[in-house]
Amino acid sequence: MEKKKKDKKREYRNRSLLIWLLVMVLFYMFWQSNVDQGLSQIELKYSEFYKMLKESPDDIRSVVKTENLIRGELKDGTEFRVMIPNEDRDFIVLMRNNISDFRVEPPKTLLLQVLFSVGPILLFIAFLWFLHRGSKGGAGRIFSFGKMKTKFGLDGQGKVTFDDVAGVAEAKEELKEIIDFLTDPKKFQRLGGKIPRGVLLTGPPGTGKTLLAKAVSGEAGVLFSSLSGSDFVEMFVGVGAARVRDLFEQSKRHTRNTGKGCIIFIDEIDAVGRQRFAGIGGGHDEREQTLNALLAEMDGFGTDESVIVIAATNRPDVLDPALLRPGRFDRIIIVGSPDVKGREDILKVHVRNKKVAKRVDLNKIARQTSGFSGADLANLCNESALLAARRGKDEITMDEMDESIDRVMAGPQRKSRVMSEHEKKLTAFHEAGHALVSLLLPNVEPLHKVSIIPRGMMGGYTKFLEEDKEYQTKNEILDKITVGLAGRAAEELALGEISTGASHDIEIVTKFARNMVCVFGMSEKLGNVSLDKHSGPVFLGRDLVAEKHYSEKTAEEIDKEIKTIIDQCYHTAKQLLGKNREKLYLLANTLLDKETLEGDRVRKLLGIKDKKRDEQNKSS
Repeated sequence: MEKKKKDKKREYRNRSLLIWLLVMVLFYMFWQSNVDQGLSQIELKYSEFYKMLKESPDDIRSVVKTENLIRGELKDGTEFRVMIPNEDRDFIVLMRNNISDFRVEPPKTLLLQVLFSVGPILLFIAFLWFLHRGSKGGAGRIFSFGKMKTKFGLDGQGKVTFDDVAGVAEAKEELKEIIDFLTDPKKFQRLGGKIPRGVLLTGPPGTGKTLLAKAVSGEAGVLFSSLSGSDFVEMFVGVGAARVRDLFEQSKRHTRNTGKGCIIFIDEIDAVGRQRFAGIGGGHDEREQTLNALLAEMDGFGTDESVIVIAATNRPDVLDPALLRPGRFDRIIIVGSPDVKGREDILKVHVRNKKVAKRVDLNKIARQTSGFSGADLANLCNESALLAARRGKDEITMDEMDESIDRVMAGPQRKSRVMSEHEKKLTAFHEAGHALVSLLLPNVEPLHKVSIIPRGMMGGYTKFLEEDKEYQTKNEILDKITVGLAGRAAEELALGEISTGASHDIEIVTKFARNMVCVFGMSEKLGNVSLDKHSGPVFLGRDLVAEKHYSEKTAEEIDKEIKTIIDQCYHTAKQLLGKNREKLYLLANTLLDKETLEGDRVRKLLGIKDKKRDEQNKSS
């Protein structure tokens, strides 16, 4: 510590010396310019000037009198100065009569003289002082772009632990093992195991990657530092690379001084770890140099230094392959969307500090929220609490939970929107078509709710209790397409015309049909062939210049197959609705009266049994 203080004092002394040298040089330059300006003027005697004034006043262009000092300029451009007696009034009268440009100026006060002579120097000294003060601040200051302002500590301890993380059991187990590596490395080293260099958390947004890192910091009991990938990137080339080197140097120093391991968490690592030049949109000198420095540092640890890098991203497809290889990120942990059990556990975590009624069924809510991430579920619980408070209730009930699900999925109710009777009727038949066909087909999830109340951008909606499935059969996808087209089919059948309300449905069913043909190999004509190389998000530097790997004739066949699938499903939907026209009208009219119907109420109204429930009863 004493050595560090001495180094800091020496550095401060050297910097101060440099600043004062600069000040002295500038003062000398300023003084020299004043001296040169004084030398450019000639000094006339009083008698010489008096004679010139009497005999040849036309040679004098201008004169300025300040107390007993005369300054002037001759016609040839020569500047002069003359000292005159204080009480020579006749001399003043002579100058006034003989010189056309004659002025009298008051003398400058002492304060103004000091200000004009010393002011610029003081301003420059102040500027240097601000630069000097800024140089002490670390990263982002004028003299220390390459320094990383990072805090290492146990700040996360006691705030977020693994008890606060649910729905990602496998990821928790993997990270718990990382903590064991750091707290008791000998347990693994005795069998020849080496500490992992890096762990990459990847998954959709909102699934809890950053929350897992916070839990690691809360449970690890070792030094922890968190930062974002954008913290490395600057407009100046080389600054990010210097910051990477400084960060790892700080980490190694801390591990040596404390004897404990160290965790560095880099959130959104794709900001700095993207593939190096990959065509259009891929080149960036600063980011590439930063990535090169990160690659070198991650592969340059000594085995005695327990430094682990944990990074998070939702775009692993754009990361550089050299970053993902073993030896840098040894483990890639996928943090996916939670299943039904995971969603229920997440809900239990988020209602822990809320007043919830005993009748609230978290399992039912979990089954209604298929595809929700942890962030969506946290938002759902918060919305339900706000809604209950708005309604003046003492606790959150199932009504608030159901309403919050609809708010998160589709947006708030648009109560202010005035719909005409024709629009209401069209919406009712559209949603009734979706609901009725879903009850008539064998491979569709159970109907949960149908409503014609506008929400967000939707005029109405039909909800299903979707199951978490790893795979889908061809018949299941075809039935989904049929249900999606049933709204338009009902409009055409009941009203004799179609509307723009089915635009979103058409977009979804077209995507399903294209995936059947191009991704899943479910086309009878094209067979088991993959015709879609990149089905994920587009990476400009790679995908914009990607070549199509099939012919124009095959592209034409793809379009024909997609249209054939959609046309067949639309025909099936019209047939089913035509055979059950009375039920369609009954459901639509009931929706016009009640506006919202639960799935059980719809089944009871139409006299259609729950296929899933009957199958479960038979199997039991």
